[in-house]
Amino acid sequence: MTSSATVILKRSRAKPVLQRHPWIFSGAIARVEGDPTDGDVVDVLDAGRNWLARGYLNRHSQIQVRLLTWEQTEPVDRAFWQRRLGRAIRARRSLANAPATDAYRLVHAESDYLPGLVVDRYGEWLLVQFLTLGIARWKRELVDLLAERVDGVRGIYERSDVDVRAKEGLDSQIGLLWGEEPPELLRIIEDGHRFLIDVRQGHKTGFYLDQRDNRARASFYCEGADVLDAFAYTGGFGVYAARGGARHVTLVESSAEALNLARQNFALNDVPEDITERVEGDVFSVLRGYRSEGRRFDVIVLDPPKFAHSRREVQQATRAYKDVNLLAFQLLRPGGVLFTTSCSGAISADLFQKIVFGAALDAGRDAQIIGYLSQGADHPVALTFPEGAYLKGLICQTSHTV
Repeated sequence: MTSSATVILKRSRAKPVLQRHPWIFSGAIARVEGDPTDGDVVDVLDAGRNWLARGYLNRHSQIQVRLLTWEQTEPVDRAFWQRRLGRAIRARRSLANAPATDAYRLVHAESDYLPGLVVDRYGEWLLVQFLTLGIARWKRELVDLLAERVDGVRGIYERSDVDVRAKEGLDSQIGLLWGEEPPELLRIIEDGHRFLIDVRQGHKTGFYLDQRDNRARASFYCEGADVLDAFAYTGGFGVYAARGGARHVTLVESSAEALNLARQNFALNDVPEDITERVEGDVFSVLRGYRSEGRRFDVIVLDPPKFAHSRREVQQATRAYKDVNLLAFQLLRPGGVLFTTSCSGAISADLFQKIVFGAALDAGRDAQIIGYLSQGADHPVALTFPEGAYLKGLICQTSHTV
């Protein structure tokens, strides 16, 4: 649809739009003309009333317009969504054809030029999140298009239960949207590893798909190693470590339900019970206990939850990241390897590296960066949207002498 409503920007606030950044914040807007309802598509004009772009409006959000197209003749209609979905689906063709993987992100919101829409594929089911009011308006059309365009899908299930929806004035929505209900536990395959996931109550849409490549990289360091997987969730890194030849794998996770699923995932991958250990508890407390006991590991994986949900929380998150990385460096044997990540978008890669540096310094350990970690190719980062690079991490190897 084209729009009868317009958003007029303040003077000198058009540059980000011209550079195709998809967000317009409230402070950049001079006024709204017409009588649009929040969620409606609006045209965006500069202070001189030159047409710039088209997107959807929500005055409840700090991000008041999310841009969809920079082509004035391109209406936002069913054909528009069909083209955008088709582009995202084609970009995952290599994953769709991979015989050893059937779980991946199919649509990655702004970085796939579909603001507010996340679609994850788990075998024969799609898990969808409608994160914004504007995209939720098109839910029915988008679900129908996904059912038409994605081969081999038996059901489409909604997991729109994330905090960002509250900022959009939306309630949580969970439930079947099309086709068959997914089973209580869905079985997927990733790089030949088998996992059971809970798509109804699990974190995100059930699994941390963005860490797939990092799990594979970690496994190369695990042969004959004592491995600690902290913030283990359902054992993704732990399974890769065990099948990579680890001597022993210790999982630390605060959720008993997640650890029970991790136990099933180890069994599903024929990992001997006697080489695994599952510890329920607060990671910081458990690691301090290991330090007091003098316990040491060859490989440590830190995959914590988001410590900073906004810029206001950066200082507090910085302390938490430093604390847990300090503990990890203290628990590594000489020559040990640390895989450490942050999924906090408010923590830049540069700041995270400085945090890890400070942790190593305070631990009295010399360490080298031997690799950098990021989200997988199915979680792309549009060059016009650097905020999409939320996952960052380091592979650090400590000196062989203390």
